[in-house]
Amino acid sequence: MDFRERLATPVVMENPHADRVKDIAKLATRAARTKTGLFLVEGPQAVREALLAHQAKPLLDAVYITERAFDRHQDIAQLMEEVHGTPTPQPGRKVFMRMVTDPVLAAMAEAVSPQGVLAVAHQLDIAPGDIWGEGAINPTLIAVLAQIQDPGNAGTVLRAADAAGADLIVTTKGSVDLYNPKAVRSTAGSLFHLPVIQGIDLEDFAKDAKAQGLGVLAADGYGRVSLDDLQDAAFALRKGVEPRKKVKYDLAHPTMWLFGNEAAGLSAQEKAAASLRVAVPLRGAAESLNVGMAAAVCLFASSLAQNRK
Repeated sequence: MDFRERLATPVVMENPHADRVKDIAKLATRAARTKTGLFLVEGPQAVREALLAHQAKPLLDAVYITERAFDRHQDIAQLMEEVHGTPTPQPGRKVFMRMVTDPVLAAMAEAVSPQGVLAVAHQLDIAPGDIWGEGAINPTLIAVLAQIQDPGNAGTVLRAADAAGADLIVTTKGSVDLYNPKAVRSTAGSLFHLPVIQGIDLEDFAKDAKAQGLGVLAADGYGRVSLDDLQDAAFALRKGVEPRKKVKYDLAHPTMWLFGNEAAGLSAQEKAAASLRVAVPLRGAAESLNVGMAAAVCLFASSLAQNRK
């Protein structure tokens, strides 16, 4: 029996009203995700990255695919075969896989136009004790989402952090759940590349970061220090010359960036947790930057300085 036949055994799932289908669909709600510790992974790119990540460390619970998607995405079919029957994070359970019809996949998915493949994964949050100390992450570049509430924006910040080589993603209380299906989709698989911790108290976490030697920078359009000046100073320091403007911070230093709410930005209390407020200079006529764009600019500035060091 080849792998395709095994996925259809004993039957292809055809009933969109089955209990299993309903339980998976409920994962679109935060309540169900909190209760089960599971979340939806939708679409070829996200499922592909989840399958790859599972091979390094178990995270998947189940994978469902239509016949058309199985034929179209041969790389995903191969990864599924490699992962089939491997352990899940739940003791004694193995990854479940099944071929499903289009109506069944549509009933499971949160997306309006699902792309033929969906997975159920265990949430990836790490414990606070895994951040600092011997054998821990000990991050040098952290992105903090401070009450960012739009799933698309949250996913964009996470994706930018991944691309910039950040070590950790943190959200504060009041932020969107990073396992919201829209947020997961917008990360394009980057969620499986970075450790995550959610719902922290920013004041306490910032104090811990500073005690570990990190600078805490607030991305603030009204900040007195320009990101240009920080970049110039970092480059000058690497060249052993005097910076054009004297600034009190070296971007090559281990850094935690704070990114605020889409509409209100960072609150006064959130800004107070930072060591420095930094503005991204706008040279065109745009009024402001989307929080995802601002995060990308700031994180890459730190990444370039740290790597040139």
